This record gives sequence, structure tokens and C-alpha cells, in this order.
Amino acid sequence: MSEGSLSDIFKRLIASTGPISLMHFMGESNLRYYSDRDPLGAEGDFITAPEISQMFGELIGLWLADLWIRAGKTEPVHFVELGPGRGYLARDAARAMKRYGLEPRMHLVEGSVRLRDEQLRQVPGAIFHNDLSTVPMEGPVLLVANEFLDALPVRQLVMTEEGWREIMVGVGEDGFALVPGQQRMDSAVPETRREAEVGTLIETCPGAAATMFEVAGRLTNQGGAALFIDYGHVAPRNGSTLQAVRAHKKLDPLAAPGEADLTAHVDFDQMKQIALSRGAKWMGTTTQGQWLKALGIEQRADALAEFAPEHREALMSARDRLVDADQMGELFKVMGLCAPEWPDGAGFNPE
Repeated sequence: MSEGSLSDIFKRLIASTGPISLMHFMGESNLRYYSDRDPLGAEGDFITAPEISQMFGELIGLWLADLWIRAGKTEPVHFVELGPGRGYLARDAARAMKRYGLEPRMHLVEGSVRLRDEQLRQVPGAIFHNDLSTVPMEGPVLLVANEFLDALPVRQLVMTEEGWREIMVGVGEDGFALVPGQQRMDSAVPETRREAEVGTLIETCPGAAATMFEVAGRLTNQGGAALFIDYGHVAPRNGSTLQAVRAHKKLDPLAAPGEADLTAHVDFDQMKQIALSRGAKWMGTTTQGQWLKALGIEQRADALAEFAPEHREALMSARDRLVDADQMGELFKVMGLCAPEWPDGAGFNPE
């Protein structure tokens, strides 16, 4: 690696100050990773649902339009996407929303200059933001976050003989290695989970919690609805879910900082609790496959195939990839939120 590689920087930092937190390692790695590349598509490191099929963004747009109409068509209205990739989801959703008279101002929260160029080609007139703080405070917000929360850095905590400790990254004989820290971290563990056996490991994601806190507050104060779509779990669980992907293959998360996409599963139960604490309405959390089927993806695929029979095989393959349990349908979850006074959206059956 070059002298300026993130791996070398980390090694010098650890040699100087001691092990760094895994959260620090993941945060800096993804900041470097996303800042100077387009990681999406067959030529990149991974493919997201909007790139698999236009049906994904279209159904999201129809879902938002349906809610907006039933909520009273309040203007001005803002579409907001967190981590919009190449802009395909926003483009397809805008096309679908327009058919029902919904033409919101399009706001894209994106830090990568390289990705912004492509997003502007897909969504002319889009307004860019580095974070949610500059999104207008007046008018309902229709927010979508697809595979956004999973890339935010997680903190891992392990129960030791001396109590809870944060997982740190040190340097061993074979490269980077995970080690428990020295500082007590009991206060960082949810009270309901503090009593645990030695060796128990849990993950928390302060960035995801902060994002959910702000989004839910926006919905409560401004009106609107939000969809969070990501891979994750609906009940609290123990163990590490950290993984790295490069060129569509998994690798050791510590092996190539800044050169691979580091992600972790989203704790949707915690996200739900945070949203409820801010007064937002939780519509439900379901699997991506169930949600897309409820919205009519099978009928949409058939209609597209009838219109363009030469693309039938590709359309059905894309549909299957999005909804089948052994592909994206089961692992990926969809959580719906809205303002307290807004109606429930299609596709959710809260427990």
C-alpha cells in the first residue's frame, strides 16, 4: 500500500496512542471509501435495489403519493433521500409521483461530489445537502433511506470479567486485530441488556440513532412519512454483524480500510423505539419481499413484460431478486413511519 493509505495512517496512530475504537476505524474507513469512488453497479463493489429494477423506485413513489393524497395534499412538500446512490430511486419515484399530481422539491443528502454529478443527471434540479440540518423546516417531508443506515459506524461492546468494554482495533503480528478496551462502558449498554454472560457482544449505532431521532422529530413537527429500507433484524440480538464487501465479494472487515464497503445490520427494534419516543407513528416493519408484493410488484412486472416481451426474462429475474426469501426479500426490512395525524401506508401490518 502507498504511504498515504488509510491502513498506514491507522498503524501510525495506533503505534502512537494505542488501539482505536472499532467505531472510529469503521467511520474513517467508510468516509475514505465513499469520498473518492462510485462503488455501485456491476463494475463497482455492490448493487442496490434501485439499480436492479425501476419497479423498486416506482413503487416507493406510488406509496408516497398515495399517503400524500390521503393526508390532504399539503404544499410545499419535500422529497428527501438519504444516501441516494446514483439517483435512480429518486428518478423513478419522481416519475411515479408525478402521475398522481405530486411534484415535490427534490432534496438529496449526499456528501460525495462524484456521486452528486450522476445524481444531478438523473434528477435535474435536485437540491443537495450534506446532512438533514439544511432541509427546509416548513412543509411535509417524504423521506427515503435505502441502504443508508447500514454504512454508519457501529460501536461494539463486549462483556468481560471486569464488565462491559468497547471493542478496539490494535495491531498484531498479522495486521489489525480486535481487542477489548480498558475503559468501563456499562453506561453505553441499554439497561435491559447489561446483565449478560462473559463474552456477550452487542452492537449499537449512535449515527443511526441520531438520524432516526432527527427524522422522527421532523415528521412529528412538519408532517410527512419516511421509509427506511435496509438489511437488519426486528428483535435485539447479540454478536457481530460487521462485514466488508469489495468487488461483490466478502472479505475480512479489517483487511483493507478505506478500500471496501464496511456495513453492519440495522437494529430495527431500536430504531422503532427512538421514533416512538419522538412522537412519530410507527406503521410497521416487514420484509422487503412482503412489502413489495403487497404494493403490487408482481402485477407491475407482468405489465412491463406485456409491454416489452423481449425483456420478460430480465424483468422476472429482477422481481425475484428483490422479493425472493433467499435473495433480498427476507434479509432486507422495510420500516414505515409518519406524522401522528397522517394515515397508515400500504404494505404494513403492525403487531
